Order: sequence, then structure tokens, then C-alpha cells
Amino acid sequence: MTEKSEVLHLDGIPSNKPRREGTTFFWFDPQGTWRINSGDRSFEIDGICVQIHDAFRQAIMKGVPYDLLVSALPQFVSVAGHNSESTLSREMFERFLTETAGYPELNRFLYLYDCQRLVSSIQECSKEIVQIMGEFYFTLNMESFFYPPLKQPDGIRYSTSPVTTKLFAYLNFIFIRMHSLLDCIVKLAIESERLQTDFTRYPRISSLSEQFGSRKRVSFNGEQGTLLENCSFVTTVETLRNHIIHDALLDEMPKAYERIEGGTTVEKFILFPDMTNGRFDRYKTRNLFYGSEDKINLRLPGMVTEFQARLEVTLQRVLAVLQRRS
Repeated sequence: MTEKSEVLHLDGIPSNKPRREGTTFFWFDPQGTWRINSGDRSFEIDGICVQIHDAFRQAIMKGVPYDLLVSALPQFVSVAGHNSESTLSREMFERFLTETAGYPELNRFLYLYDCQRLVSSIQECSKEIVQIMGEFYFTLNMESFFYPPLKQPDGIRYSTSPVTTKLFAYLNFIFIRMHSLLDCIVKLAIESERLQTDFTRYPRISSLSEQFGSRKRVSFNGEQGTLLENCSFVTTVETLRNHIIHDALLDEMPKAYERIEGGTTVEKFILFPDMTNGRFDRYKTRNLFYGSEDKINLRLPGMVTEFQARLEVTLQRVLAVLQRRS
């Protein structure tokens, strides 16, 4: 077996096949992607996003011969300012818009693609979380924390190394991306409820400057089961993102642990700071306590699954809003 054909387990100890029924594990799909055996809502999320793409089209292009017009649409309308496939500069883009000012339907298409870009951002960020989580468990399972590998006495030891740095970088990315999705979903929800209707000029999207803090502007803000619910889970995502961005480290000296028995590593883990109701346990300046010995590697997939489930419900609410506008 090659390294990436191993079954990766949450405790950092790989195997050639799943250990027992009911355990969570990762494997590398032959198509080149990480898969988790249960809980992943990626397909469902992507399916709803496809429907939202189409719902935006139907709502914005209502009463317009879309199929007839889209075939004659200049390529720059869909990709310029969005996609690296377009080498058009900002100045050239502005010039083209000036020269086509007499075609308001062009502005309608520009706005449509801007709205659909919000959906695409959610699709890509969601994929990134799952794939980076796979890389996290690959590193935890397959890479030695210390180089060169040395035989160690029984007990628990910790390592600080480039591999440990990489593990924490993956964790940081996952939590930051979760918060990116909080921002994106608020933008998407606001846009769906405040669609532009004046296409005599190229309109800015209504949600251009909005972030997660703007969620009170969303009609279903606070709804149970969504990412807009006022709950400890969403507060946890906010707390982690803000701490990583503004205070940098989840451990003063980032480290990964190994439990060694009979000269063999039987468990690997990373400790996570104690949190209560989504916030770090704090005493004055100190806020990184580890009294509960919370092993984040054992519950990270569960966190991602809950986030995905809430994202799916939130997207369904956005879709319902757009379908009423169609």
C-alpha cells in the first residue's frame, strides 16, 4: 500500500483497513480527493448551491430571454474581475462598460454573475475545509513528529517541529475558513433578500460591505439550526477565528503529543484550550488553559459536520427566498 492508500484514524494511528464499524476515518479517493466515511455533507451543500445559482438566474433574468441573450454575451461579462482566465485590466473593463452603456441587459448579466460569485465562494470554501482536514489527518497519521525518528521510552512525550507547525497551520486554516463562510453566507442571504432591480447602469451588489456582524439584517437571523443561530457552536467559530487572527497562537508553544506503549506509538493527539459556551476560559490576561485535556483531533470531524449541517440548512433558507422571487 502507498501512504495515501492507508486508512487514517482520528487518534493518529493508521491501518490498512477500518478497525471496526462505527469509527470515523479518512481515505484518499482514486479521483484525487480526501473522503471521510461518515458525516460529510459536501455533496448536499454543492447540490443546493447549484440550485441557488439557477434561482439567482431565474429571479434576476425574470421576463428576459436569457437563452437568446447569453449566447451573444461578450466573454468579459462573466469572467473579468472574477477569474484568472480573463487578463482584462480594470481600466479595460471600465472602457468596455462605457462603450456598452446603451445595453441595460448587459448590466443585468453583470449583476447575475456577481451574485453567482457569492455562491461559488461558498462552494469552494466548503471544499477547502474538507480537503485541508484530510491533509491534517494525513500528517497526524503518516508523518513523524520528530526527525530523524528515534526510539522513545514508554509514556507520553511531546514534540515541536516543522510537522507540528504544519498541523497547527492546518487547524488555523480550517477555523478561519469556517468564519469566511459565516461572512459569505450573510452576504448571500442579504443579497437574496435585496436583489437589485435597476439595470440602467451596472449595479453594485447590495451586500458588498456586509460581514457576519451584519446578520441582523437577514430576515431569518437567529433561526435555530442555521449558521445565524445565537448558540455556543457559532460563538466557538467566531472566538477561534478572532483569536487566531489577532492573537496568533492556540498554544504558546504549539506541540503534538504521542502516547508510547511497548516502544510503539499507540496514540497521537493535540490538546485544545478549555472553552465554555464558545469562549475561552479566562482569568485576567490568561486564556489558554488545558485542564480538560481536550484532544481536538478526536472531535474535529464532528465540528466540521455540525458546521456543514448548519450551512446546508442556511442555504436552504436562502434558496427558498430566491424561489419566491422567481
